[in-house]
Amino acid sequence: MFPIETDELKRFLEDALAKGYVVPSKSPIASFVFFIKKKDGKLRFVQDYQKLNDITVKNHYPLPLAADIINKLQGAKIFTKFNVRWGYNSVRIKEGDKWKAAFVTNQGLFEPRVMYFGLCNSPATFQALMNHVFADLIAAGKVAVYLDDILIWSNDIASHRKIVHKVLEHLAQYDLYLRPEKCKFERDEIEYLRLLIRKGQVGIDPAKVKAVTEWPTPKNLKDVRGFVEFANFYCRFIKDFSKICRPLHDLTKKDTPFDWGSAQVDAFETLKRVFTTQPVLAMWNIDYTTRIETDASASAKSP
Repeated sequence: MFPIETDELKRFLEDALAKGYVVPSKSPIASFVFFIKKKDGKLRFVQDYQKLNDITVKNHYPLPLAADIINKLQGAKIFTKFNVRWGYNSVRIKEGDKWKAAFVTNQGLFEPRVMYFGLCNSPATFQALMNHVFADLIAAGKVAVYLDDILIWSNDIASHRKIVHKVLEHLAQYDLYLRPEKCKFERDEIEYLRLLIRKGQVGIDPAKVKAVTEWPTPKNLKDVRGFVEFANFYCRFIKDFSKICRPLHDLTKKDTPFDWGSAQVDAFETLKRVFTTQPVLAMWNIDYTTRIETDASASAKSP
């Protein structure tokens, strides 16, 4: 273990032990740990729960779809966004199950008392909790929750502040805390779920546009898959996306050799160029007459 990793491990354990998030363990099993580099260059301590996840009964509670959330925003003029601090750590692991999530380090064996990121059921469990906490406000159609990100919207400032106050009351009731540096109040446009939202319109988060313009040319299958997954999220913004992206999609098929030719170069550069135009879509209005046009070819189809 490198000195910088030893320092981060020490910091993590001191903090987690002090908060009661982890305790020393005598578990007969243990997962290994590793570190990943964050965007700011610092290290993040991570438990490798892959083997535990392989034998875990999966919780299939659904996460909300970004498109479903956007469809609720028609007519909204004012937006507020909250981010919950220590989200997964707000959920305690059931008594009698903590030993299963034990992890081993060069500082000893420990087991968590609260939920951590690497557990496969953490997202579903936390989403279920948040939906329970804000059930009445979600049903009222003025609040959406995606894991630890809360979006509030309304048409006027007076009603908006009332909803914000109710959200804060719900958070306090369940001892959930916010990250002030990630909270945005009373904005006429806001970034949420990698999208830029304003009255009647939805676009691509400018930070993501910048990221794609700086995207290096893929050198292997893993690189191609990463770019395709990124682009797929924004396919609705790009006319003829399936047709343009076809050469890249073909590379991701099973048993297809990695051959980065002119067709792949054209597809990659075209998608990057389209992203830089920062396309914007109008939000669907249920009160308007809707007409659907479709098109298809031997290799692609699109609405």
